[in-house]
Amino acid sequence: MSAEKLQILITGATGQWLHFYTHASTNVEVSLAGYIGGTVLQLLLEHPKRDTFEITAFLRSAEKAKKLEMFGVHTALGSLDDVDKLEDLASKANVILNIADCDHFAGNTAILRGLKKRHEKTGEVPILIHTSGTGVLTDDAKGDKVTDTIYYDSNPEQIESLPDTQIHRNVDLEVVAADKAGYARTYIILPGVVYGLASGKLVDAGIMNRRSMLGPLLVKAGLSRGQGGVIGEGKNLWPAVEVNETADLFLVVFNAALAHSEHPTPHGREGYFFGENGEYPAIDLCRAIANALYELGKGKSPEPTPFTDEEAMKYFGGYILGSNSRARGKRSRAWGWKPTKTPADLMASMRPEVEGFIADQAGK
Repeated sequence: MSAEKLQILITGATGQWLHFYTHASTNVEVSLAGYIGGTVLQLLLEHPKRDTFEITAFLRSAEKAKKLEMFGVHTALGSLDDVDKLEDLASKANVILNIADCDHFAGNTAILRGLKKRHEKTGEVPILIHTSGTGVLTDDAKGDKVTDTIYYDSNPEQIESLPDTQIHRNVDLEVVAADKAGYARTYIILPGVVYGLASGKLVDAGIMNRRSMLGPLLVKAGLSRGQGGVIGEGKNLWPAVEVNETADLFLVVFNAALAHSEHPTPHGREGYFFGENGEYPAIDLCRAIANALYELGKGKSPEPTPFTDEEAMKYFGGYILGSNSRARGKRSRAWGWKPTKTPADLMASMRPEVEGFIADQAGK
């Protein structure tokens, strides 16, 4: 690695896994396959200071590694279970964009150990931009009620009031603790429901997936049961954010973090950034999917029907899709993030999502 260039390590650029830990005996695992991370990497490759960066992607696929190297990206093969390798890579980085599984405690803490090792060896305070999600805000509404509680990323005391048992929270706390200890400067980005078809050269090269998580998850369930569904009455609210605007938020935080010496920025407990631009009731999204399935001859009715308890466990590992997650990205906007896509764009994106998912299944 070149000592003169800024050493950037990115995880989750080609494959990201989210887990729904919603029941002691059930774990639903969903692949985002580099959906967010790949979109962020594309922006890094187009960054005005790209010539001053040396980017290393940590990934599992040797085939995708070869393709990435054609774009001038260094690669290291491994998974988040390879904690020694991950710790070593982290110890060599000035900046880490961690966009992999935010619930993999061993892998995430290996990154932190690597950053600590770098600090102890060089005195440098490296930067960590960690990806969490607004799932940390969820409740147990089961689709039947709306909560009045809205969380603001500009209110650290409110975020600190969250129970340690919330999903993602155990890793988020470790990240903030690393900042407090002084061996890393940390920022946590928490997107809501990310949607839209990703595009760009990494998609064209077959390196990253172009489809979101939630849409295909609901579509798959609808196809399996022959009818679009909803948790409870679908009254619960979630924030939405388009995939390219999500990546824009990462770049806003990245650029601000690099300019910290000239323009100091809050970090650690004050370094939370919600990715959202409006919220929607779950019934609206479920209705858009049910209607698309119906029009394509894959559903019995354009109106979603309630998932049974058994179906909720089977398809989602519980009731997380019936929870409320209400967030406001006040700090994100204060730093210059300017999203324009709204939940109306989310609803409009569902027909292409359904068509694409059905086409993918037919091609297998």
